[in-house]
Amino acid sequence: MAKKPAKPAGARVLKTRIKKKSGLKESSRRWLERHMNDPYVQRSKADGYRSRAAYKLIEIDERYHLLKPGMRVIDLGAAPGGWCQVAAARTGSTEADPQVIGIDYLEMDPVPGAPVLLMDFLDDDAPDRLAEALGGAPDLVLSDMAAPTTGHRRTDHIRTMHLCEVAADFAISVLKPGGHFLAKTFQGGTEAELLTRLKQNFRSVHHVKPPASRDESAELYLLAKDFKGRAEDNAEA
Repeated sequence: MAKKPAKPAGARVLKTRIKKKSGLKESSRRWLERHMNDPYVQRSKADGYRSRAAYKLIEIDERYHLLKPGMRVIDLGAAPGGWCQVAAARTGSTEADPQVIGIDYLEMDPVPGAPVLLMDFLDDDAPDRLAEALGGAPDLVLSDMAAPTTGHRRTDHIRTMHLCEVAADFAISVLKPGGHFLAKTFQGGTEAELLTRLKQNFRSVHHVKPPASRDESAELYLLAKDFKGRAEDNAEA
């Protein structure tokens, strides 16, 4: 499994510091300073990834081997596109034969080999549009979605958990038998129902915290592997 980026032996790391009289709130100044000095942020710029989040998917994939050439993948909440970049590269998705489709209501630069629908995943016609764009049932549904923060920790947790639950419902409705589901969640409860539903529909369910996820963050990922299939799929088998 990938390890956290380390500074080269004997190298002196120069940290960027934001002046306290910069006009920023103290909390914003500290966040910006931490972000600019984050080794994953620096590495993502060097490697050409849209965000440090790309390494979360890379690290999870290196451990659980989710992405394989030729797989069909749907990325929910795709902006700014880091997960689409990783998925397209590892599945061999191309513009001529796209195997990866993203969706987000935020505009973003195109990702080669991974078309992104500009719409809200919660729109009623979003599932049909995704299925049409992908041209078949997905082998993997990804979701790195998080609700816009309000500053109230409990409210933010509940809102993001709702997105995770909706993403899980979508995955169960569209995945191929044997497919997988990976989604962001947060520590703090209110997920017993979701875990029960996933365990009923997948052969294994794990909580995963990749090294790229900050230690102090309550962020976790739910990984549900080997979809058992829907009743209609099993009836046809």
